[in-house]
Amino acid sequence: MAPALRITSVDRDREQYRDLLLLADEQWDMVELYLHRGEMFAAYAEDEALTKAGSAPVPDRALGCMIVTDEGVDERGLRIAEVKSLAVDSAHQRSGIGRALLEFAVQHAAREYDILRVGTGDSPLTVPFYEVCGFTRSHVLPNFFIENYDHPIVEAGVQLKDMVIFKRRL
Repeated sequence: MAPALRITSVDRDREQYRDLLLLADEQWDMVELYLHRGEMFAAYAEDEALTKAGSAPVPDRALGCMIVTDEGVDERGLRIAEVKSLAVDSAHQRSGIGRALLEFAVQHAAREYDILRVGTGDSPLTVPFYEVCGFTRSHVLPNFFIENYDHPIVEAGVQLKDMVIFKRRL
């Protein structure tokens, strides 16, 4: 069960979340393609102290984070948002934080969008997670990881080749 969380918008200094973002997308130049293109959110323990000014949480205390981008309109006229770099600190994985962030994204995106998408490798670690969270397979981007990364991406002993796109109707 997830600890009591406070999910906040990250409006500046997003690069300070680099270590956390690299847990979800291990090549920084790929993260930079969308780092400032969407809204970023970070999850903190509800009782985590704010900075001395009382205005912002400390990036290295974040339990997880994600970026939500506007992906435009599809061929049916449906507005699409996409979660990118959903990451949870290694010490807190499998505790419900990722699911809480994803549900926050669903609620947040539902105000303006019809569909929430997420792309991931065809991995036994991530595919079941998104399916349990109510996402269904939409399509595949063949050879995405081979063509866009400068090194092999391996997860759970499997080299990732294709990106699987999941969607959830809002």
